[in-house]
Amino acid sequence: MKFEKVFIEGLLLITPDVHKDARGFFYESFNKKKFTEGGIDLNFVQDNISKSSKGTIRGLHYQSGKFAQGKLCTVVEGKVLDVALDIRHGSPTFGKYFSVELNDETKNQLWIPPGFAHGFSVLSDYAIFSYKCTSLYEPQSERTILFSDSDLNINWIVEDPVVSEKDMKGTPFKKIEKDFNY
Repeated sequence: MKFEKVFIEGLLLITPDVHKDARGFFYESFNKKKFTEGGIDLNFVQDNISKSSKGTIRGLHYQSGKFAQGKLCTVVEGKVLDVALDIRHGSPTFGKYFSVELNDETKNQLWIPPGFAHGFSVLSDYAIFSYKCTSLYEPQSERTILFSDSDLNINWIVEDPVVSEKDMKGTPFKKIEKDFNY
């Protein structure tokens, strides 16, 4: 298992060792010891799975306060553009985002610690997206940043996006509260 730092501090791109043969494949998607050695020494308390059709954008979501979540993201089937936006006030990369294609071919994962908003767009006909969370979902602490905010200029790589009403009404980036400090 390979843990790779990216240009935004705290984010990690994880590539598992995939063993393929005539039967199919096998890989460890999570190993507590290896993740601790790779810099992720947290307990996961909730697993979420979504299925979305091509062109869907989900995000940008995060939770604040004691319910802030770290997320370990991967794609079980399909291909997505996964996006993590730094919302840690005072961070040298505040307002910058990192995006990466996650897919069922490479089985790569993205670790997103608390202090980031998260979203993804579906690039394949559909995608089954899975993420482990370090805190339980709490509706009162959930926040949504407008996915199409021109100040962020995120290229979601989809035409005619399919977006929920909640995500269409997200908060503009310049108006988010200081929920996280660097």
